[in-house]
Amino acid sequence: MRFFITLSYDGTRYHGWQIQPNGDSVQERLQVALSTLLRQPIEVVGAGRTDAGVHARMMVAHFDWEDKEQGAPIDLPYKLNKLLPQDIAVQDIRPVAPDMHARFSATSRTYHYFIHTHKDPFLQAYSWQVPYKLDFEQMNAAAKVLLEYQDFTSFSKAGTDTKTNLCDLRDAHWDEPSPGRWRFTITANRFLRNMVRAIVGTLVEVGRGRISIEDLRSIIEAKDRCSAGESVPGKALFLVDIRY
Repeated sequence: MRFFITLSYDGTRYHGWQIQPNGDSVQERLQVALSTLLRQPIEVVGAGRTDAGVHARMMVAHFDWEDKEQGAPIDLPYKLNKLLPQDIAVQDIRPVAPDMHARFSATSRTYHYFIHTHKDPFLQAYSWQVPYKLDFEQMNAAAKVLLEYQDFTSFSKAGTDTKTNLCDLRDAHWDEPSPGRWRFTITANRFLRNMVRAIVGTLVEVGRGRISIEDLRSIIEAKDRCSAGESVPGKALFLVDIRY
């Protein structure tokens, strides 16, 4: 049987979701825990690959397991949470159709990026403090421009194994949940490696007045990572929703 597992994690001390040869990863921790409890090698496939230090309020993964005597592992979430470290939490495990795939069956993914404009010791771990004044109205105007394009090569990490850099971007905007704390929301069918952090870094350059809306268009159309802004820190990025 195939199962979907929904989980969340604080990515601070992990080298991203994907198993790494020389670093701790969320995928590896989950696979080891599942294999231990189910007493057979379990391979977990995630809905995406969050980078080092990036968090997930919602991640979805699938695994295959068959137990003819007991059927579905009803108490598995409880047992997993006891075995997993405190910064990884399983919310749900449910059976799905055999052809459902955590990555390829997903129709959209949503990320949040947090920025704060004042020093606050309680925000430092999960938000990026920007020491200069930003024009968020102009940054929102620039965010709308992103929706006009599909090729995001300029915001993709070079040397990846992706076959295409085309993404169906459906939402990109800034809002202010509380005074001095800003949130960037972006939704697409798929994301390239480092894409969200590179986009935020470029929009910040717009907010600082260093590049114009027309400059942003030129950056996108150049299809060159070197033309875009620097990537912002991963600690303020959260994967928050996946739709199927």
